[in-house]
Amino acid sequence: MRILYLGDIYGNAGLEAVEKYLPRLRREFPHDLLFVNGENVSDGLGLRRKEYKRLMSLGVHAVTLGNHAFSKRELFDFIDHSNIVRPLNYPKNTPGSGIKVVDYNGIHVGLLQVMGRIFMHDPLNNPFEALDEALKHTDADYLIVEVHGETTSEKLALGHYLDGRVDAVVGSHTHVPTADAMQLPKGTLYLTDLGMCGKKYGILGADRELVLKKFTTGMPVRLRPETDGPDQLNGVLIDLEQVSMTPVRISE
Repeated sequence: MRILYLGDIYGNAGLEAVEKYLPRLRREFPHDLLFVNGENVSDGLGLRRKEYKRLMSLGVHAVTLGNHAFSKRELFDFIDHSNIVRPLNYPKNTPGSGIKVVDYNGIHVGLLQVMGRIFMHDPLNNPFEALDEALKHTDADYLIVEVHGETTSEKLALGHYLDGRVDAVVGSHTHVPTADAMQLPKGTLYLTDLGMCGKKYGILGADRELVLKKFTTGMPVRLRPETDGPDQLNGVLIDLEQVSMTPVRISE
C-alpha cells in the first residue's frame, strides 16, 4: 500500500501544478491512494465545491483542511457528504468529520487530522486528547495522521505521542518542506511538513509583492495567490508495507 500525500495546494496555480505533474508522479512515484491538503485551494483561502470537484476528477481520495477550513461558506453545504477531513479537535458540533477511512481493495486506511494550538488563534480542543478519543473508535488496517500546525515542536511532540500507535504522522500549514523524514523509535513514519504546491517564487504561495507590501508598511493587505513564474510541487510517498517515506519535490 503506497500513499502519495501532497502538501498545501495554493490557489489555482497549485491545482494546475498538481494536474500537470500527476502523469509524471504516477510514473516516478507509483501509488495506490492520493491524499492532499486543500485548505488553500480556492483563491488561497478555503475550499469551494468547484475546486473540490476538480480535485476529485484528478483521482484524489481525501482532502484535508486546516485553519482556513470554513473560509468559504458554501463548504457548509457539502462537507458532510464529501471526502473531506477537517481538524477533529474543532469544537463539538462543527460540520464535517476529522476522520475518513478509505477502502482500497479491502484494505482500510484511516486518515485523521488535528490542528495545533500554538500560534493558531483558533478555539481548539486539545489535539492530544482528541486523538486519544478518536483512535479508540477508528477501525482500519493503517492509520495516517496529519498535524496542521505552526510550530515544529508541537508537530514533533504529537509525532512522538503517536509513535507506535499510528503508521505515519505528517505535518502541514507552514508550506515549506522539511528534510527530517524518519522512522521514530517505535516504528511510526514522520515528516514535520509536506510543503506546498503552487508558484515557486510566491511567498508561501501568495503574491510576493503583496506580502512585501504587508511587511514593509505594516498595513493590512488582502493576499492573493502568486500567478507568475515557475511551478513547484511538494509532498511525500508513504510505503506502508515497506515502512518507508520518500520526500517528493518537483521544482521547475
